[in-house]
Amino acid sequence: MPAFRLSPALGCLLALVAGVFTTLSAAPFQLWWLGPVAAGLLYAGLGALSPGQAALRGACYGLGLFGAGASWVFVSIHDYGYTGVPLALALTALFVVGLSLFPAVTLWAYRRLTGPRLAWLTFAGAWVLGEWLRTWLFTGFPWLLLGTSQVDSPLAPWAPVGGVYLLSLLTALTGTLGVELLRRRAWAAVPLAALWLLPLALPAQWTQPVGEPLRVALLQGNLDQAIKWSAEGQREAANRYAALTRAQPDDLDLIVWPEAALPMFEREARPILERVQSNLAPQTALLTGILQRDGEGLYYNSVIGLGDVEGAYRKRHLVPFGEYLPLEPLLADTIAFFDLPMPAMTPGPEGQGPIVAGGTAIGNAICYEIIYADRVAAQARHSELLLTVSNDTWFGRSIGPLQHLQMARLRALENGRYLMRATSNGVTALIDDRGEVIARAPQFEMASLAGDVQPMTGLTPFTRTGSWPVWLLAALLVLPGLRLGRRPTA
Repeated sequence: MPAFRLSPALGCLLALVAGVFTTLSAAPFQLWWLGPVAAGLLYAGLGALSPGQAALRGACYGLGLFGAGASWVFVSIHDYGYTGVPLALALTALFVVGLSLFPAVTLWAYRRLTGPRLAWLTFAGAWVLGEWLRTWLFTGFPWLLLGTSQVDSPLAPWAPVGGVYLLSLLTALTGTLGVELLRRRAWAAVPLAALWLLPLALPAQWTQPVGEPLRVALLQGNLDQAIKWSAEGQREAANRYAALTRAQPDDLDLIVWPEAALPMFEREARPILERVQSNLAPQTALLTGILQRDGEGLYYNSVIGLGDVEGAYRKRHLVPFGEYLPLEPLLADTIAFFDLPMPAMTPGPEGQGPIVAGGTAIGNAICYEIIYADRVAAQARHSELLLTVSNDTWFGRSIGPLQHLQMARLRALENGRYLMRATSNGVTALIDDRGEVIARAPQFEMASLAGDVQPMTGLTPFTRTGSWPVWLLAALLVLPGLRLGRRPTA
């Protein structure tokens, strides 16, 4: 059957819709079945396009995906970056267009380098390679990966095997095989059924409980970001977290404050922390996000502990433009011209071990780091619990915090670890080793969330290897479709 042809306008419209569908497949909408539909819409008719036309199709997909799914960037820039509406809109548009280049390049390379042979297979491989590129290039932005939405789907048991990129691969394959079935190619039903039935044969649990559950409380101060770093905000933060901590029962093993809970450096916060510690029960440890400034004048976004705590953690993967300025020699003058805040954080060292609180090893990820599957897996290899502290106030009342929570859920499922998520204003949650939320606090309220978390031992296949086997598999899937002769013109 010849390649299915769409008019250029209709093809771009369907690609735009596919991007929006990918957003709808993820939190908070969680229509996970739209993920394969989105992949199928993008795949249909692709074989009839030139590389340039395919790139345009990919760009339209990216505009739909990031325009709908990352619209919270405007809130961060305008509401909390104190940037005027025109400039905030322009910067948000630039952000969306820049990210749209990734699917554009992916589809351009797919049509440039591959032919019709096993197209349903090579498309899925190329898709995952495109997500791999987006994960690390220009510091990376693995937000709204296709596989993230499948944390609640029948494909979810594959996550401990190969992580989010395996879920992306299987979601894309579901879409392409669905298109082949619509083309009356009955053979496609066999691999499609295998993808969705094999999870029934996978182990229900890859890791095992170790020791007794910990009784924990996560505190959510809900401080107004607009005043947080003022003298008033500092006093209010100290009062709120001290009061919330005093209100906790004495039988807790661990209390957690969120990222930068006290809006000051550790040196200034020490008297407050010491007063709080003096009121803690002897067996209760406390972990808090805090900013540190060392003797050389370097700044770190960190997690430290009080009580029976060993070690600390400094954020390794910083947020570009939010915590540090990439390409600083080229962009410093532009930032100064628009009078934008100049970020100045320093990344922590590689290979940091877990924090040990009350004898339990806790792997850490601060805010943005939780979206990096391999960075969390590296922490999980040596940990029994996972912790992420975050200041999701920057998202406002957008869909951003719920997307962030979904990615944290997937990290717990990938690694077979309970995960504690403490945030400034939500979503604060306790997540079990299967990625299920077992307790959560309401958003936009001062609250404390208490519950039990079970330390786990053992490693899932994904925790052992990380994502590289899936990336390698994706590259191998592309090989059969590579063109050996004349290539299509752009």
